[in-house]
Amino acid sequence: MTFSATKSFLSATVGVACDRGLIRDVHDPVRLYAPTEHFESDHNARITWDHLLRQTSDWEGTLWGKPDWADRPPQNQPLDEYRRRKHNEPGTSYKYNDVRVNLLALAALQVWRRPLPQVLKEYVMDPIGASNTWRWYGYENSWVNIDGVMVQSVSGGAHWGGGMWISARDQARFGLLTLRRGRWKDRQILSENWVKMSLTPTSVQPGYGFMNWFLNTGRKLFPKAPEASFAHQGAGPNVIYVDSEHDLVVVIRWIRDNAVGEFLGKVLASISDTRR
Repeated sequence: MTFSATKSFLSATVGVACDRGLIRDVHDPVRLYAPTEHFESDHNARITWDHLLRQTSDWEGTLWGKPDWADRPPQNQPLDEYRRRKHNEPGTSYKYNDVRVNLLALAALQVWRRPLPQVLKEYVMDPIGASNTWRWYGYENSWVNIDGVMVQSVSGGAHWGGGMWISARDQARFGLLTLRRGRWKDRQILSENWVKMSLTPTSVQPGYGFMNWFLNTGRKLFPKAPEASFAHQGAGPNVIYVDSEHDLVVVIRWIRDNAVGEFLGKVLASISDTRR
């Protein structure tokens, strides 16, 4: 189980859709591509793909029985007051929220009109030589009718169930793909432009790029690592660390949260020692 590292794989399915012209511009309103009730209100109609990818949409609603306010409500505010609050203009605030991540998955499904695990397998995982052992699930109630066929909309993490099960080796291959700026051997899997956008800091949260491309802006994420390094990561922690300066990918799974930086410092120190 890789928890929220799944979000970077979700982002990849959106990236391939953009690269293939299925999504013309990440700044387009999502409602133009996913004409569902989830984007009908005045607030939600203004939400773009970029907002969902950067977790700045502040989308309001309920998806798969889970309201937007149910995921990580603030601890210093009464819940009823938080539920009734006025939502922020899309793009002006950052909130890590899996209900909205699952909304991105549903919107991407509307674009592809086929299961996202199939999309990921065909356009990303098979080309990079991943195994056939990874699995990506949704919820028991996250089924939608696509062209007369019931398809499960997957979850972008593991809140309330679902999520991705994947080996460390397959995660390392994905990390190597992003280290190489979307290129695998002689084939461009994700466009360089998509990778560049994914690594562009979010204005209201400079340590976050696109969906779970965590940036080391100001070396706040990993103080002992280069500022240009980044990571795809989730709870556990499950971390795919990517470092172009050292030509390095490290997959870290199931150690203490506060030990990740220390561990990476030891890895980088060992590389420095071998180069002397």
